[in-house]
Amino acid sequence: MNLNVRTATAADVGPLLSLIGSAYRGEESRKGWTTEADLLTGDRIDEAGLLAKIAEPDGVMLLATDGDNAAASSGSGGALVACCELLRRNHRLGYFGLFAVEPRRQGGGLGKRVLRIAESYAREMLGMERLEMQVIWTRAELIAWGYVRTGEKRPFPYEQLVSGARALRDDLYFEILEKDLVSSEEAISVV
Repeated sequence: MNLNVRTATAADVGPLLSLIGSAYRGEESRKGWTTEADLLTGDRIDEAGLLAKIAEPDGVMLLATDGDNAAASSGSGGALVACCELLRRNHRLGYFGLFAVEPRRQGGGLGKRVLRIAESYAREMLGMERLEMQVIWTRAELIAWGYVRTGEKRPFPYEQLVSGARALRDDLYFEILEKDLVSSEEAISVV
């Protein structure tokens, strides 16, 4: 698949909300392996939260579309297939999160490819040496991909769930994973 990656803008909020919702919550999410539908209900993020991430001066939202660069950069081509957030924690450490891949395209290598591009972007464009991610402890299938457990655990933000969202369990917490960013063979293609 020809893949185009670019930074998100406020105009991308609607499609991004749809992608994130389909990848994490509800029946559509069950077609993929990243579903949180058995853990949480409702939206994962709302419009205001996503706009804040897009406007964050120490971060970037990346989105990936299928299609050629010319069509995607003109705004006329390619279906949205994945997104992620990169956020600077300090001068060396960044955060990788809000990773969503269209459920029907999961399991075919697209997520790994987007992750490699995001890692390369974090290193080359943002100067990060390490990335961390936080994963709900029950999601063993996500505790992989070259990231290692740090031993740190963080509380789950029950009080910060989007309006209408609800946790289905009261024992959730995050495990913190980290990865040193090393040279990637995947060239950055961000427009």
